[in-house]
Amino acid sequence: MAARRAGQLALLVKVLTSLGISASSLVMDIADEKSVQEAAAAVEKQFGKLDVLINDAARLAAGDLVETQSIDEIRQVFDTNVIGTWNVTQKFIPLLRKSDHGRIVDVSSGAGSFGDPQYGFLNGALGIPCSGYGLSKLAVNGLTLKTAKELQSAKILVNAVCPDITDTQGAGMGRPVSENAKGVVWAATLPDDGPSGRFFRNGMELPW
Repeated sequence: MAARRAGQLALLVKVLTSLGISASSLVMDIADEKSVQEAAAAVEKQFGKLDVLINDAARLAAGDLVETQSIDEIRQVFDTNVIGTWNVTQKFIPLLRKSDHGRIVDVSSGAGSFGDPQYGFLNGALGIPCSGYGLSKLAVNGLTLKTAKELQSAKILVNAVCPDITDTQGAGMGRPVSENAKGVVWAATLPDDGPSGRFFRNGMELPW
């Protein structure tokens, strides 16, 4: 696992270890190129390769209209959600190439889709003030598709997954983490002849 705060990681590793799961962690700021380079070097030193990369970091901005949205906030959202995801993917591709079953899962959102009937721009998202989050996830979906095509010859499967609204804070807003994580795990463990360059929720394909 990787995150910006070592204390948070130590707690998560302790929880997983108590469940009998082998886990380790490293500090990584996806918006910092040097930090990501160092993280990739640490993984290579410890494991020699990487089988699965899950890009799950994201940043939200206070919802507002296109006309009044803070450009500084939007820039921070795109730096994290798009450039950060690209940065991590780029630095870890060499390690994924060393795997016999490389997988990349970009955790996205139906808010980054045109046609998602629930959250997409042509449907539900039209009534939601522009926070930039959906626009950044639209870019992530495009990055997923481009990466999948580039890595097709290396037999690395690359897919985007919308886990749906997730109750990460335990406040009863959205579905439990344990439920929404299933779709991400599904994409991370696809067979070698599985799909690539696609967009899913709960293992079911979504429209881009």
